[in-house]
Amino acid sequence: MKLGDVENDQIYPMMMESPQLRWGFIRKVYAIISMQLLLTAAVAAAVVFVRPIPIFFVRTTPGMIAYVGIVIFTFIVLCPLYAYHRSHPLNFILLTLFTIGIAFSVGISCAFTKGEIILEAAALTSGVVVGLTLYTFWAVKQGHDFSFLDPFLFASLLVLFLFGLIQILFPLGKLSVMIYSALSALLFCGYIVYDTDNLIKRFSYDDYIWAAVTLYLDIVNLFLALLNLLRALD
Repeated sequence: MKLGDVENDQIYPMMMESPQLRWGFIRKVYAIISMQLLLTAAVAAAVVFVRPIPIFFVRTTPGMIAYVGIVIFTFIVLCPLYAYHRSHPLNFILLTLFTIGIAFSVGISCAFTKGEIILEAAALTSGVVVGLTLYTFWAVKQGHDFSFLDPFLFASLLVLFLFGLIQILFPLGKLSVMIYSALSALLFCGYIVYDTDNLIKRFSYDDYIWAAVTLYLDIVNLFLALLNLLRALD
């Protein structure tokens, strides 16, 4: 079967839009995500291998303050990014700043972790993301819809947030970290399916930046959850 034949087929039953346009949108989103992941890997690798960087940001008081400032700045950037995600080229500038901020946090998380654990987490994340993406495209083609997951995922995210807050204030030990990390990994697996379903059906063609942001965050959070789980198991 030729690629053109695939793109002429409906992606899901009762599709009311042009399959070619939707496939073009999907390719654009995944191209942006690929660039984000490459930038994340490059920045995180720089943080990990240039040892004075993580030592300064983790083991000195000025560095810790600066690190908290970077994290806060990253989430502040998310607000104008959402507001201007359709405004080119401002959306790409804000997306780059946001991605660098997330990548820096990923690098700090990996800086004091064994290389084997980082590679295992990256391999697991890659396999899970590819598998869930293929599954979602197949399921949507069969007529399945995953919009019902929205309230369950939000409620689970809220519970995990409160659990994480308690863990920070009152550390409960290694077992609780393992449980928290495993539940986080399952949650973001659900979000990958849910956001891929939205990518296929619901995001408008002008929402390519925000669609990329949602899936990028799902992938990064899944990686961090698996990283913490493997680190706790080590």
